[in-house]
Amino acid sequence: MKSFGSYLLFIGTLFTRMEVFNTYVKRTIDEAVKIGINSLTLVAIVSTFIGMVSTLQTAANLVSAFIPRSVVSLVVRDMTILELAPTITSVVLAGKVGSNIAGELGTMRISEQIDALEVMGINSASYLIVPKVLGAMLMFPLLVIVAGFLSLYGGYLIGTFMDVVTGQEYITGLRTEFQQYNVFVALVKAVVFAFLISTVSAYQGYNTRGGALEVGQASTTAVTNSCIAVLIADYVVVSVFIQ
Repeated sequence: MKSFGSYLLFIGTLFTRMEVFNTYVKRTIDEAVKIGINSLTLVAIVSTFIGMVSTLQTAANLVSAFIPRSVVSLVVRDMTILELAPTITSVVLAGKVGSNIAGELGTMRISEQIDALEVMGINSASYLIVPKVLGAMLMFPLLVIVAGFLSLYGGYLIGTFMDVVTGQEYITGLRTEFQQYNVFVALVKAVVFAFLISTVSAYQGYNTRGGALEVGQASTTAVTNSCIAVLIADYVVVSVFIQ
């Protein structure tokens, strides 16, 4: 509870004594490129193989002659949009983006760069962390969209290649009873997960004390706590939208 309270107080410091708006624009764009573009390859590989595996496993379990094979892509579609694309992508990004944020801020802390900003009268927490949070909240939804598309496309490729479903049946399943609301829920999850991963990782890195060993420990803790936060938030968001 003490750590959670410190985290909430830390969030409050991000939005006090902020710099002028233009200061954050360029830094936010830089962070968005670092978070989004640099993570695109990893997200593409993970999501494509998740779509392939989901399609094969679903087809292997739907062995009844009374179940049309188009149900395979229907199940994969709903799993991908509602859970696999936003949650798995965010867990993967927690490892890459979260550790990067914690390591960068931890290094700045132990090398006294953050102290130098404070001496100059700059709110270092706001100046350094707000662009990272905004960049993550901008790019995570885009990465989730890419992950969802590639996951479904990967399922299409492997399904037709392994002859577990024809291309027409796969497309039919994707279109059957499609609910646009599910896409909205997935994007809301992406924004919430982005905020949690960026702020939790920043909190761990910003409050690093010691030397290089502690920076590594802060990065590890940031990834662990971010993953836990994502899973808890996933449950909360689903509970809210179901009701």
